[in-house]
Amino acid sequence: MSSVSYAADDRVATITIDNPPANSYDLSVMHAFSDAVERAIGDGVRAAIVRSASEKFFSAGADVKKFLDGDLDANMEMIRTSQAAFMRMAAAPQVFIAHINGHALGGGLEIALACDLRYANTGGYKLGTPEVTLGLLPGNGGTQRLTRLIGPARALDLLITGRTLSPEEALAIGLVSALFEPEEAPDKVLEQARRFASGPGLALAAIKRCVYEGGQLPLDRGLALEAEEIERLFRSKDATEGLTAFVDKRRPEFVGA
Repeated sequence: MSSVSYAADDRVATITIDNPPANSYDLSVMHAFSDAVERAIGDGVRAAIVRSASEKFFSAGADVKKFLDGDLDANMEMIRTSQAAFMRMAAAPQVFIAHINGHALGGGLEIALACDLRYANTGGYKLGTPEVTLGLLPGNGGTQRLTRLIGPARALDLLITGRTLSPEEALAIGLVSALFEPEEAPDKVLEQARRFASGPGLALAAIKRCVYEGGQLPLDRGLALEAEEIERLFRSKDATEGLTAFVDKRRPEFVGA
């Protein structure tokens, strides 16, 4: 049985991590996760939910014992595989959504950080980057994505202390976008994913590019990229439909072209 499963329905993909007891991952699990990401991109779905089959853990992160047993080359292969998968998620036109329903620690939180949005359950679990307590740092993009998401001061506080946050604290600092009660969370997250799946796909992809790629550029080049994307959108059928629907006071029907 695969440690990562994939399903797609009505332009929404679901990538489920299922590696008991704590959804920790090693190279084989990350290869399976990467394959699922590629399937979502190749299938042409509009949104993808990354979730856990566990009721207690979203993911406890990389398998520490495998790091201890592995040599430097093996450990770095796992890091490079993870980073490549996460970069693919950022570059893809699909909206990736993390549904955090339990402990998201270390590399587990890095999976969530690689998603475009993070929705979380309420509950008594923790989120954090405790790698410093092992003499390491979050090497799957955690130092970079966390800093860009919540700012250097808050990121440094979490990174150099290794302390963890409650879901409520994570919401307060912008680490997650919304909290849902556990019994309603799956439906709420799916509702959001379907909203993106039926939305203006070209505009969503352009926004991702402007944020992720443009955010790494000097301001003038970032603004030039933004102008390039808005010009391309003005030429699209979706923009014509969106503007027309607004004037006609009706719901737009986007086709992704």
